[in-house]
Amino acid sequence: MKRKLTHITLLVNDYDEAIEFYTKKLGFILLEDTVLSETKRWVLIGPDKVEGCKLLLAKASGETQEKAVGNQSGGRVFLFMYTDDLERDYKDYTANGVEFARHPVQEAWGKVAVFKDLYDNLWDLIEST
Repeated sequence: MKRKLTHITLLVNDYDEAIEFYTKKLGFILLEDTVLSETKRWVLIGPDKVEGCKLLLAKASGETQEKAVGNQSGGRVFLFMYTDDLERDYKDYTANGVEFARHPVQEAWGKVAVFKDLYDNLWDLIEST
């Protein structure tokens, strides 16, 4: 049996501000934006259109979810994104106003930097060697 992860839910305060951040600041692609009800949309984004895990932006509903926006992993790095050129992406993201919690460093296994999204979720940006 073949299995793979296809989507990860990312809680957000507002669909449109999240779409703006991920598409304009990180260069993600808006893959789908379907209205499901007056308060709910199916918003799927990803760094590209090829196979791989995508983010499902979900507007927080209720106190418990609202408290989890920006802290879905309890303050640890939440998402890991691989790149073929960390220095390029670091420069582009910095120019777009993305805040880095840890600037690029060389590790034995590759380069890594840690950035924050618009809700302060931490992301590892990784270039393998």
